[in-house]
Amino acid sequence: MEQEEITLIETGIRKKINSVTLDYAVKPAGRVSFSGDGVIKIDGLGSAKYGELLDVGGETQAIVLGLYENEVDAIVLGEEDKASAGMIVKATGRIVEVPVGKKLLGRVVNPLGTPIDGMGEIKGAKRRPIEAPAPEISDRGKVNTPLQTGILAIDSMVPIGRGQRELIIGDRQTGKTSIAIDSIINQKGKGVVCIYVAIGQKASSVSSILHTLIEHDAMDYTVIVCSTAKDSAPLQYIAPYSGCAIAEEFMYEGKDVLIVYDDLSKHAVAYRSMSLLLKRPPGREAYPGDIFYLHSRLLERAAKLSAQKGGGSITALPIVETLAGDISSYVPTNIISITDGQIYLESELFNSGVRPAVNVGLSVSRVGSAAQVPGMKKVSGKLRLDLSQYRELAVFARFGSDLDSQTAAKLEQGRRTTETLKQDVHVTIPVERQIILLYITMKELNKNVAVKDAARFNEEFFGYLVAAYPQVVEDVRKSGDISMDTGIAIEDAVEEFGRIFKK
Repeated sequence: MEQEEITLIETGIRKKINSVTLDYAVKPAGRVSFSGDGVIKIDGLGSAKYGELLDVGGETQAIVLGLYENEVDAIVLGEEDKASAGMIVKATGRIVEVPVGKKLLGRVVNPLGTPIDGMGEIKGAKRRPIEAPAPEISDRGKVNTPLQTGILAIDSMVPIGRGQRELIIGDRQTGKTSIAIDSIINQKGKGVVCIYVAIGQKASSVSSILHTLIEHDAMDYTVIVCSTAKDSAPLQYIAPYSGCAIAEEFMYEGKDVLIVYDDLSKHAVAYRSMSLLLKRPPGREAYPGDIFYLHSRLLERAAKLSAQKGGGSITALPIVETLAGDISSYVPTNIISITDGQIYLESELFNSGVRPAVNVGLSVSRVGSAAQVPGMKKVSGKLRLDLSQYRELAVFARFGSDLDSQTAAKLEQGRRTTETLKQDVHVTIPVERQIILLYITMKELNKNVAVKDAARFNEEFFGYLVAAYPQVVEDVRKSGDISMDTGIAIEDAVEEFGRIFKK
């Protein structure tokens, strides 16, 4: 065979070799050296990153929460007994992702985005990582659009704006969850997407909330992310981040979102139990050193985007449970410092029949009247001060029986105002009705009505106003304000109704 032919054959072989594409990928892998209580320790996975999702033997998944020189610590998602010593662990190069988008509306999912409502799989939904950086300061807009909760005491004295983070804090059984659920119910027809994140709640409590939302036709715009008390600590840990990822998808589409975290006390406890199992050094109240970062990186993701970024928003209502009214303990003070104000619910008020049991002195909104319609600003300006003075007077009045006429009149009007602010659970009040009721109360147009009849007077008067002066109600609803003519018409209506009101 001639040399030229040999050269041609060699060239052809080389071309064929070079044209062959080997379909393979090298993935970092390690082996489980220890498994127990939902924690695994892995040898030989030096390339792992903090928060990365790991595949454990093809049986389950885990999240990296500790990086050391010779080993990696991770927490197992799902059933703990599926991970055992000796299993091969592979790095996936990604973090936990959940399905997001419109297909989730009306559904109940677990923290991994798997439906648990028996309504079938969520197919074709976009996915989003549960951890994401908070919007830059330059990408944020002003928080000046009110998010109406439908609760008179809150919308008047502790207003919440779209894009705000308002903490709901108080002892157990003081109505914290009820306020959050009423806020969700009140968003019907307002174009706000709602997400309720249950963290470590009883399954029966979540089921009750689901039925309440269904009864009020609120599930059409709501997603429930549920991690019950029987779920593992890792699932409870990722639940609020999963809910926030679902909310962010809507926010970046230009929509307004309301998200409730119920509650972050249990979230902190779940993280503490994981940290102690990972043998991290405990700090104050046995919480790890990064407990502040746990909640700050979550709540900072709630924001109002600028018009250039679509103008969407996430309004966060985190809930924190206190023990014996102690708001100075570790987790409550951390979250108070992160949020833009708090609604403090007091056991004493709740037990005395004042519901919602909002403590005016300790409740605050750092956005304030910037998130109120003009009419509400006018009628609620003095409300907080008057109510605080009444509560102080009421305390002193217990110790003495002789009161001058002016003090007695103030006490009587304070009781009437308190009756006006009382509200049944799951009964929301539209903003135009709130403004009119407060106008009557702050102008003391109802001073001739007995305290025991105040609530009935308000209810029947508004019915009379709608029937006899429908244009007045419509004007307040459209403008969100009370003009001079509207005020005169309301005063005339009160005078007319006072003559026919049966005491």
